[in-house]
Amino acid sequence: MTASPEGFKELLAASVGEKEALTVLEALQAPPSVSLRLNPAKLTECPFPGAEPVPWSPYGYLLKERPVFTLDPLFHAGCYYVQDSSAMFVGHIFRQILPELAPGATVLDLCAAPGGKSTDLAASLRERFSDNFSLLCNEVMRGRFAVLRSNLDSWGDPRTGCISQDPSAFGEEPLFDVIVADVPCSGEGMFRKDAQAASEWSPETVEFCAARSRRILRDIWPTLRPGGYLIFSTCTFNNQENDENALWAASELGADILPPPSFPPVKTTRCGSVLLPGFVPGEGQWVATLRKHGEPGGVRPADILGLFRAQRPSVPEAGGARVEVDRLTALRYLHGDAVVLPADAPTGPVILCFQGQPLGPGKNLGKRCNNLYPKAKRIKMDIR
Repeated sequence: MTASPEGFKELLAASVGEKEALTVLEALQAPPSVSLRLNPAKLTECPFPGAEPVPWSPYGYLLKERPVFTLDPLFHAGCYYVQDSSAMFVGHIFRQILPELAPGATVLDLCAAPGGKSTDLAASLRERFSDNFSLLCNEVMRGRFAVLRSNLDSWGDPRTGCISQDPSAFGEEPLFDVIVADVPCSGEGMFRKDAQAASEWSPETVEFCAARSRRILRDIWPTLRPGGYLIFSTCTFNNQENDENALWAASELGADILPPPSFPPVKTTRCGSVLLPGFVPGEGQWVATLRKHGEPGGVRPADILGLFRAQRPSVPEAGGARVEVDRLTALRYLHGDAVVLPADAPTGPVILCFQGQPLGPGKNLGKRCNNLYPKAKRIKMDIR
């Protein structure tokens, strides 16, 4: 970011303090960090040498440099998800309340695209409950929904499902034990990666986003079970969208704000935790936890994913013999090219794999293998 939007420095200083604001502004001039989070169902070690663990994520790693992820077959196999390390703190907060949940827990990721937080939640839920949970991932924007669905497909957890509907369309029935709402915001935590986010920022945008967040929380609130948890987050730093909205939700909707955890160098605010560039390596995040008033009770729906007719991940292993291929063959396959499989590969339906990880289906004819990898997911860049 070369220049701060008009009014940003003043609002930042008022929200986080003048000294802290200077550190943030200096950090925003530096290149962004690169981080990823492993899929523990598929990979247990980071494939990139020299990576350092993210302190608040058991599967998160900070990389020394940005590789060309598109040219790594393990990326396409859903073995890891490229996610800002600050955004992983939402998963840390979720894991703090996870012991309070029971088997069969129902969780809604309300503003889920592109899927980073959804996949983090899924990994934590699976680790605790195996198959005995349901994670419904929602994205109202249809273009972003396609990205969410693709990423959940790659991640491959069968207890997740995705839908696209406005928060006002969820109804009044209390269905969810936890709602994670990473609401659309003014994007101050995107300034270093996205010049457009900085160019579109203004005090008026902050006011608009704060009002929209209140509408989203009000609309979805009836679906949170009494005693359930709202994890409310943004990728912005100002009090208007963050603490003030958390206080509004507690007062107007009926909830207690849980004390934020102490986790230096993460800063605590009146209501939550804020990760600021310059103090942490990531781009920034704010998150708070609220518990809805009332006593837990009632009966959970037997199949919440079915109730919402959620689209479930496709499972590439389901149709054909597994055939291991080398990196170049894997990339050609992911590019959409016809490939030649090893001479001992069976003919007919096959699943191409790289380092034991399924990539997708094909039909082996012997002299060549017809490529059945979904066209929408194919690599578009030059793979040579």
